[in-house]
Amino acid sequence: MPTEAKEAAVADLVDRMTRSSIAIATDFSGLSVNQVTQLRKQLRESGAEYKVVKNRIALIAAQQSGQEYFKEIVEGSTGIVFGYGDVVAAAKGVDAYVKETRAELIIRKGVMNGALISPAQVSALAALPPKEQLVAMLLGQMNAPIAGLLRVMNGTISGLAIVLQRRAEQLDAAA
Repeated sequence: MPTEAKEAAVADLVDRMTRSSIAIATDFSGLSVNQVTQLRKQLRESGAEYKVVKNRIALIAAQQSGQEYFKEIVEGSTGIVFGYGDVVAAAKGVDAYVKETRAELIIRKGVMNGALISPAQVSALAALPPKEQLVAMLLGQMNAPIAGLLRVMNGTISGLAIVLQRRAEQLDAAA
């Protein structure tokens, strides 16, 4: 019979699984307590959370929440990064921590919006520019054809104005 603490842990994981837009499973077995604390702090700044989970409780929570892919990312010593909202921020947080500290944190797999993702895909997410920069790039690409059309149309009108100005100057010089 499950204890109240285990039921609370399952309920907490179910809540995190349903709220998260991305969950990245990691193997934290090579990290010290101080390193895990530092990882949590760094992830909190980027809007993500790091939770060390017991595999059996995670499997029960995955079954209760209907998140079947969570069953595939849980194995061995498992810590999960839960990202809420921006999926890139969570991936960047983990990647930045590993690069800065050279810690032995291994990214196994992840679940993003209900789909299973590989460690390479997590790294690709981390390599993306920030959302604001992506939006600016998209708007620039959308604006470029319009700006080119305006330049062409303005060039024709400017050319006509220059020709008319020169002709007016010729007529003034002849008169």
